[in-house]
Amino acid sequence: MTIKTKIIDLNGKRTKEIDLPSFFSEKIREDIVAKVLEAKKTQQPYAPSLVAGKQHSSSGKIVHRRHVWRSGYGRGISRIPRKIHSEKGSQFNWVGAEVSSTRGGRRAHPPKVIARINTKRINKKEMKIALFSALSATADKNWIASKYGNLNSKDIGEFPLIVVSNLIFLKSKELISSLRKILGESLFQIVFRKKKIRSGKGKQRGRRYKKNEGLLIITGAKEKILTSIFKTKGAENLSVDDLARGGLGRAVIYTEEAIKELQNKFTNAKKNIPEENLIKKPKNKEK
Repeated sequence: MTIKTKIIDLNGKRTKEIDLPSFFSEKIREDIVAKVLEAKKTQQPYAPSLVAGKQHSSSGKIVHRRHVWRSGYGRGISRIPRKIHSEKGSQFNWVGAEVSSTRGGRRAHPPKVIARINTKRINKKEMKIALFSALSATADKNWIASKYGNLNSKDIGEFPLIVVSNLIFLKSKELISSLRKILGESLFQIVFRKKKIRSGKGKQRGRRYKKNEGLLIITGAKEKILTSIFKTKGAENLSVDDLARGGLGRAVIYTEEAIKELQNKFTNAKKNIPEENLIKKPKNKEK
């Protein structure tokens, strides 16, 4: 059974009717979406230099054997790594070096590069399920209302929001005016990306600002919006990160061309997904 929806013009009026692609009515698997987002996390690897603490100009290495010249044996000094700061005949001025407890030494437990590289992987079928779930959540007003806490699901109209492709030709002022008519006053308040200073100690620890994602406009391959006020994404490069980062149910506007491209893109992909989102009970083998 196909579901019908209407395309919205630039004045916010619903015009011609089209068949809604089936991926908008998929079962929403929040657990698989969370798994995909975790696998996609990236973090800049960093670590101290491999020769940290060993770049001193002084020379020498203490040995702890008897009857050896320049030995530390029997001198009443601990077996800490040392460097020769100065020498006079058989007299040496040793200074602790290289280890973390000494001046100029390396860090005790520095960050390791390997620990900051995300090695998690995700199955292809799970990736498809997550993408369909994220698309389906953009067509569900309950998910959208739960993501944006100050919204009421009764006041935000019908979803998904599919607009005519003429939207891409509007300049910033005209685009904002048109979106106000398309979205309505209650939904229009969340479309802008906002940035504010974080309260508390976090702003002293590299997390000074907090910002929201705002509205996402998905366009076709040959479409390009002439403004940078809103975040845009091409239908061919759409990912789970774009639709579900921060929670399912992001406010998204699709152009008519983008819907056609998504439908063509996922027609074959949809066939590869088993029923009930790949959850099947194993059959008992006959003895």
